[in-house]
Amino acid sequence: MAEPQRIVIIGSGLAGAAAAGALRERGYTGDVVVFGREAHQPYELPALSKELLLGDIDEPHRVHEPDFYETQRVELRLKIEITRIDVGERVVVDSTGAAHSYDRLILATGSTPRRLPVPGGELPRLRTLRTVEDSLALRAELTDGASVLVVGAGWIGCEVAAAARRHGASVTVVDPIDLPLRRVLGPRMGEVFRDLHASHDVTWRLGVGVDGFTESGVRLADGTELTGDVVVVAVGAAPNTGLAQDAGLAMAEGGVAVDAALRTSAPDVFAVGDIAAHQHPRYGQRVRVEHWANAKDQGAHVAGTVLGLNEPYQTAPYFYTDQYDLGMEYRGLADAERDELVVRGDVAAREFTAFWLRDGRLRAAMNVNQWDDGTALQALVDAQAAVSPDQLRNLDLANLA
Repeated sequence: MAEPQRIVIIGSGLAGAAAAGALRERGYTGDVVVFGREAHQPYELPALSKELLLGDIDEPHRVHEPDFYETQRVELRLKIEITRIDVGERVVVDSTGAAHSYDRLILATGSTPRRLPVPGGELPRLRTLRTVEDSLALRAELTDGASVLVVGAGWIGCEVAAAARRHGASVTVVDPIDLPLRRVLGPRMGEVFRDLHASHDVTWRLGVGVDGFTESGVRLADGTELTGDVVVVAVGAAPNTGLAQDAGLAMAEGGVAVDAALRTSAPDVFAVGDIAAHQHPRYGQRVRVEHWANAKDQGAHVAGTVLGLNEPYQTAPYFYTDQYDLGMEYRGLADAERDELVVRGDVAAREFTAFWLRDGRLRAAMNVNQWDDGTALQALVDAQAAVSPDQLRNLDLANLA
């Protein structure tokens, strides 16, 4: 395959910026153009619900140094929205009608926070969290004595609740599921996070949905009206697949269908990050992941595919959280309601490692406030090691790996 002369990347988030950097690291000398809707140079998202929201930092972590784009000859076109892709003509069209040609195209369009389709769901007072502006605006409202309502008990909702409590706000979290994070971690680990937040005086309203929003707060499905100075909607994110759909690309699992090497159904078009429904060779199924590490790693990997390599992307999903004094890392892909849970350590002290087994093989591992076994856990998860519960509870993990 001839080396492309012009590579266009749609999306100036972590995945797109990682792809641009990896192209140069691999020695590519042709044109690299990155289009992004935001005004900022590419930055990473985890700090928005962690250090930035807590007030520990005032700027997000940049993907590259400010002079990277100039010195590496990456054309960064900010505040430009691409509205159409013509895969036949190999052009993308922006909101002004200008057409931009490509030899290879990488889609890294990310996600948009979901809104609840209920009365009042579009009220301007409702806060979501996706950009640096969102984080700074929300931080300004998380003041001592403020009352904060968080709708959604997933990762963002829990991290917002922890940040609000640190700022001295009172917090109530609402979710129709009976435990926070249950879909990802299962009931026992959901109880860990429920109890963690309860110990920091967060009020839970679990097992009840939202019927609507008002100018003063939230109306629950059981008729209860909750009032709050701040209302945060943290009910997940929708992948930005509209461009790909309109261009006729194949879809799967709510995202853009890509093969093991991150190619879409259209010639010379690739997709990475939140939108990529990836045929994962390690798991034998399509996997779509909306976490920081996936965006970074797929962005770096796709550079090789674009330049003619045919290496499958095999990295296991990884994510982390920091809430109060609890730090956690999760590796792998488990079905928390189906897989066997094995715990090593002291759950009550929140110093433990949780494992998920399926048919005698390790599917995922989560270390909580324990940091010495990361390399061993990664090796065990990558190998989908055949291990017993007793081995996981009692043997040295490094030797087991």
